[in-house]
Amino acid sequence: MSASGGISLPFTAIGAECLSSTGTSSLRSPASPAPVAQRSITRDSAEMADIDNKDQPEMDPADMEDVEDVEEEETGEDENSKARQLTVQMMQNPQILAALQERLDGLSGSPSGYMESLPKVVKRRVNALKNLQVKCAHIEAKFYEEVHELERKYAALYQPLFDKRSDIVKAAYEPTDEECEWKADEEEELTVSKQDEMKEKAKLEEEKKDEEKEDPKGIPEFWSTVFKNVDLLSDMLQEHDEPILKHLQDIKVKFSDLEQPMSFTLEFLFEPNDFFTNTLLTKTYKMRSEPDENDPFSFDGPEIMCCTGCTIDWTKGKNVTLKTIKKKQKHKGRGTVRTVTKTVPNDSFFNFFTPPEVPESGELDEDSEAVLAADFEIGHFIRERIVPRAVLYFTGEAIEDDDDDYDEEGEEADDEEGEEEADEENDPDYDPKKDAVPPAECKQQ
Repeated sequence: MSASGGISLPFTAIGAECLSSTGTSSLRSPASPAPVAQRSITRDSAEMADIDNKDQPEMDPADMEDVEDVEEEETGEDENSKARQLTVQMMQNPQILAALQERLDGLSGSPSGYMESLPKVVKRRVNALKNLQVKCAHIEAKFYEEVHELERKYAALYQPLFDKRSDIVKAAYEPTDEECEWKADEEEELTVSKQDEMKEKAKLEEEKKDEEKEDPKGIPEFWSTVFKNVDLLSDMLQEHDEPILKHLQDIKVKFSDLEQPMSFTLEFLFEPNDFFTNTLLTKTYKMRSEPDENDPFSFDGPEIMCCTGCTIDWTKGKNVTLKTIKKKQKHKGRGTVRTVTKTVPNDSFFNFFTPPEVPESGELDEDSEAVLAADFEIGHFIRERIVPRAVLYFTGEAIEDDDDDYDEEGEEADDEEGEEEADEENDPDYDPKKDAVPPAECKQQ
């Protein structure tokens, strides 16, 4: 029985049943007897063969060997061809593929039976190897603890640069001409024609005039642009979040102090605004870097155990995480109608700061587990990618790098599909009509 409660049949049985149902003749074991009519035909054929053989002159033994060899080769080719055809048919049947996948999923992580066949003295030595592996897991845990200490050390070296970045963004510091120089790629310089240069100069002059009028401070909407450019974060944003995120001035990562439990905190610094009185919103992620006593071999580095947010002191009427709805209710007896006002949760990025609480038992419902899993992924991404490389996500260069990675995977997939198509074209029994998708019927709604 499979994990989902269904019964898992052997692959051969499923394959025979599915092929029979799709119009292909059902499979029969070589040991099963032929039908009566077939046996009589076979017997008559054998008698006719004996009569024909009597009329034929006897063959030289050497010639007989040649004939037998040819027959065996032809028979082998026929069998291989039939086997290939059967394999192709079975692999094109979605029912068989689904059954095979279910069968493989059921076997995942299950012992192969090889260990049970080993002698007792060998099993004893394998147990010794397992104990060594547990010790390796504990050493690996210590390794990640030291990596965390290195992160703390180098975070202190990065922070002055991040502070200066923040000062430039919020117009607390104006970079010098030397700091603003940036050498463009040689390829870009070569592709710019004189005509483009003239247009660029005209554009710069217009921008100078605009700057004299508006005089923008720092880099407006720096962090909100970063959020919009990253799919993982933009999916969380709602239209009513955008005016608030324009006031976001910086995001920092703070690591736990020495000899404290492993954790990191994301700090979101806001300038004074009309939406809430906080200037700092925090999200702390607590981690564990030690093997589980009940399953030490599952250890694969530090894992986030839980996270805690903070209380946002919203200005009255500005809380975007809640919305007010009105419902009409009709009295059953009197028939009168009244309007009831309710406050219900509203989709917002700022729900990020109120994650589901993990009970002491550690058991969560499926929805809460899904929310926390996404939360952990977002927190880790902000810590590892967004904060260290914010300017590249602002310009889109980091996003282009990510897209290039996906394009390479897509190209590989296209190559595989091309190979499959080539195999189908070379298959003499391939019928493209079988793969054609029938047109969907139109239905009146």
